[in-house]
Amino acid sequence: MTLQAVSAVSNSSLLQPGFSLLNFGGHVFFFGQKGWPKRSCPTGVFLLDLRQNELKMKSVFFSKDSCYLPPLRYPAVCMLRVNAESDEHQYIIHGGKTPNNDLSDKVYIMSLVSKNSKKHTFQCVEKDLGGDVPEARYGHTINVVHSRGKTMSVIFGGRSYTPLAQRTTEKWNSVVDCLPSVFLIDFEFGCCTSYILPELQDGLSFHVSVAKNDTIYILGGHSLQNNTRSPRLYRLKVDLPLGSPAVTCTILPGGVAVSSAIVTQTSDTEFVLVGGYQPDNQKRLVCNTIVLENNKIEIVECTSPDWTTDIKHSRMWFGCDMGKGSVLLGIPGANKHLISDANYFYILRCKGAEEDKEEELTAQICSQTLTEDPGDSTPFEDSEEFFLSTEINSFDVDDTDTYNEDDEKDESETGYWITCSASCNVDINTWVPFYSTELNKPAMILCSSGDTHWVHAQCMDLSESTLLHLSEANVKYFCNEHVDLNKGLQTPKKMMPLKKQPMKPLHKKTTMKRTTHVKKSFLRRLFE
Repeated sequence: MTLQAVSAVSNSSLLQPGFSLLNFGGHVFFFGQKGWPKRSCPTGVFLLDLRQNELKMKSVFFSKDSCYLPPLRYPAVCMLRVNAESDEHQYIIHGGKTPNNDLSDKVYIMSLVSKNSKKHTFQCVEKDLGGDVPEARYGHTINVVHSRGKTMSVIFGGRSYTPLAQRTTEKWNSVVDCLPSVFLIDFEFGCCTSYILPELQDGLSFHVSVAKNDTIYILGGHSLQNNTRSPRLYRLKVDLPLGSPAVTCTILPGGVAVSSAIVTQTSDTEFVLVGGYQPDNQKRLVCNTIVLENNKIEIVECTSPDWTTDIKHSRMWFGCDMGKGSVLLGIPGANKHLISDANYFYILRCKGAEEDKEEELTAQICSQTLTEDPGDSTPFEDSEEFFLSTEINSFDVDDTDTYNEDDEKDESETGYWITCSASCNVDINTWVPFYSTELNKPAMILCSSGDTHWVHAQCMDLSESTLLHLSEANVKYFCNEHVDLNKGLQTPKKMMPLKKQPMKPLHKKTTMKRTTHVKKSFLRRLFE
C-alpha cells in the first residue's frame, strides 16, 4: 500500500464528511457538497479533476427533463447496470440529509446522457415507490442483488429523527436507529416489501455492506441504542423465484467491530477494509482483506500503509472508495477542536503498480460512516464509500469552467444557524423549538433594511401571533437593530382627496323668470 498527499486547489471547503462519488465513463463526479448549490454550479455535482496531485472541480449540467436533486449528505448510493451485456449504468441515490438537516425519503436515478471534453450532462429522475416505503433516513446502505435472471435492490439500516409522538422539548431533534428491517425494492415496478428477520435484533448505521450475485454481507456498524460497534457478520441471501421473494439471514463468525470503515475492491473476489473507528472510539489504523469465493467470506488482517504523523494524531478522518483499489482520505486542518474548512487529503493505493489495470468489477459496494464523537473531539459525520471503476490519474479535461469557491459567499454567512445579531443566542448544538411551527430549524424573518438580511424570530422577541401576522401580511419588517431606520423611512399615509360639494340645482320657476328678464333686457337695448 502507498499513501500520497493531494493538494485541494481553492475548493476544499466543499469536500466535507458526507459527500458521495459517482463514476461515469472513466470520470469521477462529486456529489453532496457542503451547503446549498451556488450560481457557479446550480446542480451541485462536480467533475473531480485530479492531475499532478492537485484536485480541482468542474461544474456539470442537468438535462431539461431532470428533476431537482438537493445536495444530500450520507445517502445510500449504489450502481445499477442497464443490462449484463452493456457497460452502461446508472446510480441509485436514496435518503440522506439536506443542508437544513431535513431527511429525505426520496429515490433518484442518475444517468449520463451526453459528454464531451468540456461539458457533461446528466439526467436525474425521481422514482415513485409504493408498498412498504422506507422512512426518511441517513447512514444506511443500498445494494443490488441478482437471482434467477431478476434484479432488485436491498436497503438496510440507518438513522432517523425521533417520531413526533415520542419527542420532548429537550430531545426534539435527537436521532434514533431505524428498525432493523430489510427492504426489497423492485425499481422496474416501483414496489417495496419489508422483511423482519429474527437474526437482526438491533438497528445499525454506518456499517459496511458488500454484495455479490444474490448475497449481501453486512459488517460492523454502530448502534445508538446500545452505544456499541457490532462485531457480528451477517449474510443476507435473496431468492427471486416466479412467486414471492425470499430473504434469509445468517450470523457468521469472524466479524470485525468497526464503524465508518471504507471498502475498496482490488480484484474480482478481493476487497480491502480501510479506516473506521474501534469500540474505544479511537481510529482503526489496521487494514483487512476480504475475500469472497465459493459463497464464502474470509476476513484476514493485512499490511497497513505507513500512516503519516498528521493522520495518526488526528482525532477523526473520513473518505470514499475511488475504485480499483484506491481510496480518498481526508482529515481536518490544524484546528483540532473545531471543524475547519481546511481539510487535508490523501490517496491510498491498495494495489501495486503491476496490478493497476482495467478489470471488470462485478461486486457492488456501499458502505457508510459514523456520525458520532470519537472521544473528546467535536461531533462529526463521516462520508459514505461507493463502488467506482475509474483510474484516479486518468482525467483529461479542460481547465476552463473550473469551479472557484472564491466567487461565492462563505457558507457560514448563510443558513439557519447564522449569528443574526449581536444578541443572537441560537446555537445548533443547544437549540430547541420555541414556536409551534418549528420542527428541526429555527423560524426566521427578513429584515428590510439596506441589503436585507435574515434574523431569528426568537432573537427578536417576536410573539407567535406577531410572527404569523408578519408571515401572512404583505408588510416590511425591521429588526431590533434597524428599527430606528424604519421610522425615518416610513411611507407617508395616503391622504383621501377632498370631496367637492355639488351645486344645488335651481328651481324651475326661478330659472324661467331669469330667462324672461334676460330676454327683455336684450330687446330693450336692441331698440334704443
